[in-house]
Amino acid sequence: PPAHSRYDWIGPPDKHSNLRPVIFYVPPEESPLERRLRETRQEAQACDQRFWARHNRAFCQEKEEFIYSRLKAKGLEMRDETGQKATLNAEEMADFYKDFLSKNFRKHMQYNRDWYKRNFTITFLMGQVALARALRWLRWKKKNVGN
Repeated sequence: PPAHSRYDWIGPPDKHSNLRPVIFYVPPEESPLERRLRETRQEAQACDQRFWARHNRAFCQEKEEFIYSRLKAKGLEMRDETGQKATLNAEEMADFYKDFLSKNFRKHMQYNRDWYKRNFTITFLMGQVALARALRWLRWKKKNVGN
């Protein structure tokens, strides 16, 4: 982002996680509470990036293995006679998706629990920052109205 920017910047989707990374704005006079909020948001983003990158890699690898095994069982190759990648029908792929989700159920539940905890913390910190800013503004207003 440009040096004069005063906002967070959102980048293009990551090729592994498919999440859009955020470059967080750091105000020049960031309070300790604001810094804690920003760092908590950065940690949450890093956790999400790691989880979804691992998840998507595993998904793609297992999907390829599933397709290969099903095609092999049918006596087919990975590519047809025209060189196109061979595919399976929707019902066969539904079997893969169901099995993959069932196999990874506990990982998803743990991720969801962690996600809710992180986001509750972020929301709580955002409330604290908003309250601190409002009180700071009111003190400034009171000081300047008296002059």
